[in-house]
Amino acid sequence: MTLAACVLVALPCLAVAAAAAARDDAAPPSATPADPPVAQALRSRLVDDVAARDPQLGRQMLDALRAVPRHLFVPGASLEQAYANAAFPIGHDQTISQPAVVAIMTDALRLDGTERVLEIGTGSGYQAAVLSRLARQVDSIELVPEFASRAAQRLAALGFTNVLVRAGDGYAGWPERAPYDRIVLTAAPPDLPGALVAQLRDGGILVAPVGVDDQFLYRWTKRDGRMVRESLGAVRFVPMVSATPHP
Repeated sequence: MTLAACVLVALPCLAVAAAAAARDDAAPPSATPADPPVAQALRSRLVDDVAARDPQLGRQMLDALRAVPRHLFVPGASLEQAYANAAFPIGHDQTISQPAVVAIMTDALRLDGTERVLEIGTGSGYQAAVLSRLARQVDSIELVPEFASRAAQRLAALGFTNVLVRAGDGYAGWPERAPYDRIVLTAAPPDLPGALVAQLRDGGILVAPVGVDDQFLYRWTKRDGRMVRESLGAVRFVPMVSATPHP
């Protein structure tokens, strides 16, 4: 999922549903005719492939990938395209991220089910859906209002009750709902935005790609107000775009 250039339109928060008071209160999506056996089989094969490529990925995270019907988050894609281990365009110069990348970034957050997570870049809502299976609450910000509205409706229809989606500028974060235990960015800023650092709780984890020509995926842990960084490897993401030009 990526962020595309857009003039910010002031919209109210789009609540998927009342946030669950605890992770156990968020009922998982139930099986529907829209998720036929062939889709489930393709999804299982995809997750097996992702797991084989990185044996260190956590089982609970892989179970979340198996549970989320990715094809319902990829408008216009065939089942084969939806369950290929590849990014796919969703419009507005955005893509739904490669499943292997979603797996790596989600696993890097080290979720145990008690966290409040801020996601920057909702896109179609797929990453938020995966996160919702592993965290207590997910707040997600999307620059493109059309995407924010569609993702909120899609997540609500599929029963993801612990997600809130808002149209807004990811560089500003969501200060009125901070602090967060975890923050994840799905596009690459040139430097880590200070507003997001400020909204991360001490002891929290932030995962983001950073850089312009040379990009790296980093995990930061906030310790006594300091951000301790570790590299997770070279990556290539689209630039994180703001509604307000940054110098």
